[in-house]
Amino acid sequence: MISRFSFFVGYRYWRARKANTFASFITVFAVTGIVLGVAALIVVSSVMNGLESQLKQRILGAVPQLTLSQSPSIQDWKTVSGNLSALPNVLGASPSVTTQAMLQSSANIGAAQVYGVYPELESQLSQVAKHTYAGDFNHLQPGKYNIILGAQLARNLGVAPGDKIRVLSGDGVVYTPLGPVPSQRKFRVIALFEMGSMVDASLAYVHYQDAKRLMRQPAHSVEQLRLYLDDPFAAIGMGETLAAEVGLDPVSTQTSDWRKSYGHLFAAVKMEKNMMSLMLSLIVAVAAFNIVSALVMMVVDKTTDVAVLKTQGLDTRGVMGIFIIQGTLNAVIGLALGMGIGVLLTLNLNTITQVLGVSILGAGQSLPIQLQISQLAMISIGTLVISLVATIYPALKAAKVQPANALRYE
Repeated sequence: MISRFSFFVGYRYWRARKANTFASFITVFAVTGIVLGVAALIVVSSVMNGLESQLKQRILGAVPQLTLSQSPSIQDWKTVSGNLSALPNVLGASPSVTTQAMLQSSANIGAAQVYGVYPELESQLSQVAKHTYAGDFNHLQPGKYNIILGAQLARNLGVAPGDKIRVLSGDGVVYTPLGPVPSQRKFRVIALFEMGSMVDASLAYVHYQDAKRLMRQPAHSVEQLRLYLDDPFAAIGMGETLAAEVGLDPVSTQTSDWRKSYGHLFAAVKMEKNMMSLMLSLIVAVAAFNIVSALVMMVVDKTTDVAVLKTQGLDTRGVMGIFIIQGTLNAVIGLALGMGIGVLLTLNLNTITQVLGVSILGAGQSLPIQLQISQLAMISIGTLVISLVATIYPALKAAKVQPANALRYE
């Protein structure tokens, strides 16, 4: 612990006008570096958090976050669904079936992932239902063969609500003397959805029973349940114990999550986020270690004072405390200013870019921003720890001053 006397002397040295102008310049330079580094770290981290959150909502809000499958079928799926909905982090569960299909219009042809859903459940639980226009999920009725397309997929096919397209599924292939013939039916486009991500060009929704008929499977059998989570990232730790928690046979039950299809994308985002944070943290570290230069010069200037204090009984810990206090005060000032500037810039970043006429994501789009208190705490603690480590060497150098040598010519 630093004594009250060491704190008082260190504070007086810190407030006093520096005799060495160059040492003062180095101190200001170090504090400014901490301010800029901390502010930049807060701004960039908040933007990366916002990007990750936006991707989570726009992509993982449309695709299955966690699925539970059982062969040959799930008996009494409504009871199982209710048990799943009672689990932590689970918003609900509904039957789901998916097939890779080719969609053919009069103008073009394209591939898509077709999901069969119950519209009454999808409307309550899915994020896609909130971004559907020109119709809604309630228009998906069994036997009507209606389909909802992603907006980009519809543009690629050159279709609009009311048009008909042909859907060919590879899961309902029938082998004939002429070769394999895929199952196919005509569907009418009754609505479009737009999530603002890649899923707009690759997803389509039909009624669950229509999808099963397209795949030439029993229309009412349920082999897969799709879970909707309050946090899609919570799916990573749920799959292994899911079957046991709802009373299903773990041998015949399989689980999968979004990482199978989109894990590489979010891994890349996480790596980019960590690398940006590391680079900006190094800026803070370099600025913090500039404190070493300023404190070493201060030790040289105050060698006589230190010698006098040691002859009066100040021990090694007390001498170290004086210079640790000086370096820490500089770091605290830099950290406080950097936090204030960083938070203000983050909260007003889109306004600032609009005033400056800068469009980073394109016209009419704003930067996604998510400021996290826990991240601010980590930045604060990390900066203080780095700065404290930087003061140890100058403090040890001061503590090793020999009073006899320092006062020989005084």
